[in-house]
Amino acid sequence: MVDGGTEGFKGNARVIFPGMSACIECTLDFYPPQINFPLCTIAHTPRLPEHCIEYVRLLLWPKQEPFGANVAIDGDDPQHIKWIYEKSLDRANEFNILGVTYRLTQGVVKRIIPAVASTNAVIAAACATEVLKITTSCCMPLNNYVNFTDTDGVYTYPFEAEKKEDCLACSLIPQTLTFPEDSKLRDIYDYLIESALYQMKSPGITTVIDGKSKTLYMKSVKSIEVKTRDNLKKSLKELGITNGQEIYVADQTTPTSITFKLNLTSHMEK
Repeated sequence: MVDGGTEGFKGNARVIFPGMSACIECTLDFYPPQINFPLCTIAHTPRLPEHCIEYVRLLLWPKQEPFGANVAIDGDDPQHIKWIYEKSLDRANEFNILGVTYRLTQGVVKRIIPAVASTNAVIAAACATEVLKITTSCCMPLNNYVNFTDTDGVYTYPFEAEKKEDCLACSLIPQTLTFPEDSKLRDIYDYLIESALYQMKSPGITTVIDGKSKTLYMKSVKSIEVKTRDNLKKSLKELGITNGQEIYVADQTTPTSITFKLNLTSHMEK
């Protein structure tokens, strides 16, 4: 897979060979976090035009409900943007803040990142070149990541992004799950959904017992869900699951099933 992206004057391109090079999941740490402003700053000490817009979006809109009760902000509705812009301008004037414009208001509400034509052209050309290399074998493809920026002159840097040994998407090394030995299957199921690391939607859980594959619970298939529903109330011991056993979890949030190795602890060990 050849992938590329831009953000303002910055861009990157990459080549991914499944199983050989780092996948996108391996390099999620490369992506910057979404910018959020502290609520106390927005409410009491705004300093930027964005603070004024966020104040109207987060606090004033729910309070005044200008377009009716429970009407959410629609970033593509000019009337919504106009109302937020006018209220933001009033807020900015109150604190002597300059720079609130209709365009900026729309950008903050819709989380728009400005696109720069020259950066898009460079990254598009880099991706097209890598596709040509791979399809024709005319020369070695990129190994496997390149950064580009033209904020102050032009700078580019290719490097090899390394695979993560514990990557949820492409690693073959089992993940470790630690639970008390008297836990129920429901405890594991709820953890996979509520955990910030996994954030699964409706995980299907299977394992191998006495050399035979056994479905412990699967919500996505109605007939199987009915037959395995009672397993959620059973303890791991009742299901024949022992310490060190592997379970296999499939979910819509992951491209392949994930293997987990259970570490069951006694209350003495805890």
